[in-house]
Amino acid sequence: MRLLVSARNAAEAAAALAGGADIVDAKEPSAGALGAVTIDVLREMLSTVDAACPVSAALDDAKDARALERLVRARAVEGVAFVKVGFAGITDAARVSDLIASAVGAARAHACAVVAVGYADAGRVGGIACDALFDAATRGGATGVLIDTADKAGPGLLQLSPPTALGRYVSAAHDRGLTIAMAGKLSSADLAVVRDIGADIAGVRGAACRAGRASAISEARVRVLAQIARGEQAVDLVSGHAR
Repeated sequence: MRLLVSARNAAEAAAALAGGADIVDAKEPSAGALGAVTIDVLREMLSTVDAACPVSAALDDAKDARALERLVRARAVEGVAFVKVGFAGITDAARVSDLIASAVGAARAHACAVVAVGYADAGRVGGIACDALFDAATRGGATGVLIDTADKAGPGLLQLSPPTALGRYVSAAHDRGLTIAMAGKLSSADLAVVRDIGADIAGVRGAACRAGRASAISEARVRVLAQIARGEQAVDLVSGHAR
């Protein structure tokens, strides 16, 4: 399983890369689950990573197709590998598919993939249910899906969705040829669970930081998480600590 680490600036991107992150994700954590960084910050992050690993970009929750296309095009032209788009406030699967298709159309010319984001706590933000996301993502032409949490002050992914449900999501994605990532306040122990369930990518922010998601990324913490993601580090599932 690959480890994605969400970084808010170039310095954090460097720490994530040095710690062994497989993907550096450009995201502003103070702006919510999918807060976008500015174009200038994204350029600095891309320059720092310098193609050593893929860089993704969070684009918040889609509302309008034309606005989404502009956002996707502006990031795709900079060279990000994929963009992540959420759908808070939208429960209509057909509309979600249409928005994904708009994003895919804007990204295609720049070899940028689109990842559709579903929230395990979708009821809190009026978003599409995770079970309905997979067909919508396939119809829209997304490359993958991310199951995340919208409310970062609320329960984490494993508190909202038991391993049996997450395993069902993995099967649903893979049956449709989609890559599946999982995120949402994942601890070290949670990382081992989603790895063993068969997720392709695990995304972290808080677990990679020195003192919570608002603080800076720690290279040492990323290194341990990367080892767990690769199955090189055992985890005590009672304490949640690597050993």
